[in-house]
Amino acid sequence: MKILFVGDYSGFHATLARELRRLGHQCTVVGDGSRCMDTERDIDLSRRPGLFGSFGYLGRVFALWPKLRDYDVVQLINPNFLHLRTGKIRYFFRELRANNPLIGLSLAGSDPVSVKACVEDDLFRYSEFKVGDERTEYVRSTPGIIYKWINGQMGDHCRFIYENVDCAVSALYEYHAASARYLGDTPLTYGGIPVDTDAIRYREFRPAADGKLNLMVGIKSEMELFKGTDRLLAAAREVERRHPERCRVTVARDLPFSRYMMQLEDADVVLDQLYSYTPATNALQAMAMGKIAVSGGEPEFYDFIGEKELRPVVNVVPDDEAIIRTLEELVLSRPEELRARSRMGREFVERHNAARIVAARFLTAWEKARK
Repeated sequence: MKILFVGDYSGFHATLARELRRLGHQCTVVGDGSRCMDTERDIDLSRRPGLFGSFGYLGRVFALWPKLRDYDVVQLINPNFLHLRTGKIRYFFRELRANNPLIGLSLAGSDPVSVKACVEDDLFRYSEFKVGDERTEYVRSTPGIIYKWINGQMGDHCRFIYENVDCAVSALYEYHAASARYLGDTPLTYGGIPVDTDAIRYREFRPAADGKLNLMVGIKSEMELFKGTDRLLAAAREVERRHPERCRVTVARDLPFSRYMMQLEDADVVLDQLYSYTPATNALQAMAMGKIAVSGGEPEFYDFIGEKELRPVVNVVPDDEAIIRTLEELVLSRPEELRARSRMGREFVERHNAARIVAARFLTAWEKARK
């Protein structure tokens, strides 16, 4: 098949395209490389800041769009698949719709439906927007953000996209659960996040010569409050203060993907994100390498994917003292316990998120949508 991916988050579409090419499909990825991550893409659509950057971006989209036709499948990363206002995005969506037979939607990032599930439907005990009945620091520091997501143009735009795609494939349990009730007759499939396990070398946990666990926190500054990495870092620093002979903390901030992966090689434990029920790209890639992931690993997620045995993720919840206790337990664990969790993480990724498995789910979703 001839497949077009429009937009990308953390290499989600790029990894999927790489696997589909191995299977003989022709793939094109259009996007901005996940901004500072600079991930793979075939056609760059980065938007530079400022007025001239905006005009230049819009001009490049207008020049490119007539060429994006006659694909068997077009897969969009999110209802907001371009860095434009919703009215302009809708115009370019209609052009894709008119010139390609099948349009799929990847549920791979926040949209009005997922935000509504968090703040109005109370679908989750905690999220990036609300913990129990309390709004998060991200929401408190960004006045009007919830209204912006749910009401007005953004909400209308999301409903329009949901109603006019041929299928949707979810990247995470939360997005699947949130969107299931709003997609109507549009087929919904769980895809998961693809990890290129064939290209990632696994290295079993081995204690460092000085006996210290390297706790690494990867931070994107623009997402720090949203992902809760500020709180994870503060907890890690406190554990380092209490147990300086057992651990050290390193920070990878705003690094391109290639440099980030190099720094990840030296880590033992990766502190991923706080408000998620599930491990996402960063945690899954780390586990594939043999690292221990501190992230979301709630029972609802394991039940959703049908996993009864493997529990590799060190689950954390939005409670600072609880995070510190969890990290302390990890730092004080015996090497054989850490080694077992390292092996379990690799096995988990191979079982549920290997790129070939996720690609097969996408192919099945597209085949069903074509019938």
